[in-house]
Amino acid sequence: MEQQNYQYQDNSVFVQEKSVSKKFFANVFLWMFIALGLSTAAAFFISETPAALAQLIDFNTGKRTMLGYVAMFAPLGLVLLMSAGFSKLSYGALLGVFVLFSVLLGVSLSFVLLIYTGASIVTCFAAAAGIFGIMAFMGYTTNIDLSKFGPILMVGVLGLFIAGIANMFIQSEQFSLVMAFIGIAVFTALTAYDVQKIKRIGQGLEEDGQSIGSSDTKKLAIMAALALYLDFINIFLYLLRIFGDRK
Repeated sequence: MEQQNYQYQDNSVFVQEKSVSKKFFANVFLWMFIALGLSTAAAFFISETPAALAQLIDFNTGKRTMLGYVAMFAPLGLVLLMSAGFSKLSYGALLGVFVLFSVLLGVSLSFVLLIYTGASIVTCFAAAAGIFGIMAFMGYTTNIDLSKFGPILMVGVLGLFIAGIANMFIQSEQFSLVMAFIGIAVFTALTAYDVQKIKRIGQGLEEDGQSIGSSDTKKLAIMAALALYLDFINIFLYLLRIFGDRK
């Protein structure tokens, strides 16, 4: 009787641990989808509201205003704030910065709706969702250790960032196109890498016996959602740069 009871307790703990891992993974994707929803709503609101758009673009010159440049670079600053202040920020503060980042990135993406046709935006968004979904599935199910590719992918991301800044001055269409192909390759691979990393974080929470409702666990879910969100958005934008039809 004692052996049966002991076995039952072991099975109960095993089920509870699996539940923690699955809930963590579900929370990550939930916050990612919330971020996408906020960005989409902000982008459409700005693009369809002339008064708001006038605060970001000077219609006489066709260039961004000072506020427009702030909206363009502010999301990067918020990402750096979340990364650097992860241990110091409370869960509420981290969540607030995450929501603000999602909205401001949507404001920045409103320019995309002005440049490209609606059909190409929808097509590239669907393609990005397909690529992201396939790579997320591969990252979750593969037995290959992808962690060794992390440093290479980070170098690729840094290279794309530096090349993007350089191209703001060069403004070469061919260089931009080459960057787009490289960007798709980097962020497609990064999606699988991040999903496997998130899966292992969930497994680590199980082993440590941490609760899904703890502050640290919820903060980890926010940061993981941010990583996946950036993977998806970058795949979408690079696809749009290659295949998008301009108005």
